[in-house]
Amino acid sequence: MPVKLTVDLGGGYFWVNCEKGYVSSTSKPARCGSAQCSLFGLYGCNVEDKICSRSLSNTVTGVSTFGEIHADVVAINATDGNNPVRVVSVRKFLFICGANVVQNGLASGVTGMAGLGRTKVSLPSQFASAFSFHRKFAICLSSSTMTNGVMFFGDGPYNFGYLNSDLSKVLTFTPLITNPVSTAPSYFQGEPSVEYFIGVKSIRVSDKNVPLNTTLLSIDRNGIGGTKISTVNPYTVLETTIYKAVSEAFVKAVGAPTVAPVAPFGTCFATKDIQSTRMGPAVPDINLVLQNEVVWSIIGANSMVYTNDVICLGFVDAGSDPSTAQVGFVVGYSQPITSITIGAHQLENNMLQFDLATSRLGFRSLFLEHANCANFNFTSSA
Repeated sequence: MPVKLTVDLGGGYFWVNCEKGYVSSTSKPARCGSAQCSLFGLYGCNVEDKICSRSLSNTVTGVSTFGEIHADVVAINATDGNNPVRVVSVRKFLFICGANVVQNGLASGVTGMAGLGRTKVSLPSQFASAFSFHRKFAICLSSSTMTNGVMFFGDGPYNFGYLNSDLSKVLTFTPLITNPVSTAPSYFQGEPSVEYFIGVKSIRVSDKNVPLNTTLLSIDRNGIGGTKISTVNPYTVLETTIYKAVSEAFVKAVGAPTVAPVAPFGTCFATKDIQSTRMGPAVPDINLVLQNEVVWSIIGANSMVYTNDVICLGFVDAGSDPSTAQVGFVVGYSQPITSITIGAHQLENNMLQFDLATSRLGFRSLFLEHANCANFNFTSSA
């Protein structure tokens, strides 16, 4: 039975709503004290039926609850890098049974979340263990709800058949950083973060450095600051001083007058004042200079958002409306936990490879290949 899931790059586990439409003759609960339960770290135990449970979160809405840990059969398409070749299965795939209350707020038809984070029970870890392949995965998000993106578990190749090109050969790499303190609501029990962080040293607009408080770009001993990558934040969220500095530099570089902003954005222009190109709107690149001196260039297709006759910088000020920004806060701190959260819009049509064994991120804009994430020639999806 196909299951639609929200992809949560920083999620620690797989959960699905077992109260609504989940019927399985092969699902079995994990018993308290079992090795299956211990893989989830901290967990509870129902003294009556001896089934272990774990907290789970809808990271889109922030709602959390507890659910029983179960194992079931999960089937997924295998690929040769060009097309699906066969369906393979994991017979004891571990997940948490959610409920209606935690499903609310997800997209229509979606009944759970697929966590890709740094845990022993995330999708990449369970698939790597089941199939004995490298602890790597890659995602490529489509920019349209009408076309599919793709996820690969394991190593490449990641081929475009018509280009005869393996994208794994053209990726640029930067180290992944571990945040010693969790910022995710479901991990407030003192566990380390399972999310993916990279080291941004500076930001440039039109090849000019944006003046920033650079201490915000590092993660302090309380887990505050730094830059993480998120698929549940629709747009990049910036700490308010960083947002203002980037916005001012961007407006100056564009050279066009701004118009009344359209929520949740704060920097907008009239569509007639911005030309279009193959790389999207003709605006200056926003370059993230990373810790090993490589550059992640956010081009117009990823930096701008069209809303009727207005086009806006697709970055959100975390200080203006935290609820809209969807950025976490810790009691006792007035600033957002993470200074920069790179959101889903900025990831679209970028190939991202997460190499967990060597702790590095590979990235490449498919616009540089004259392609997009919908160009993978897959005849079915997993």
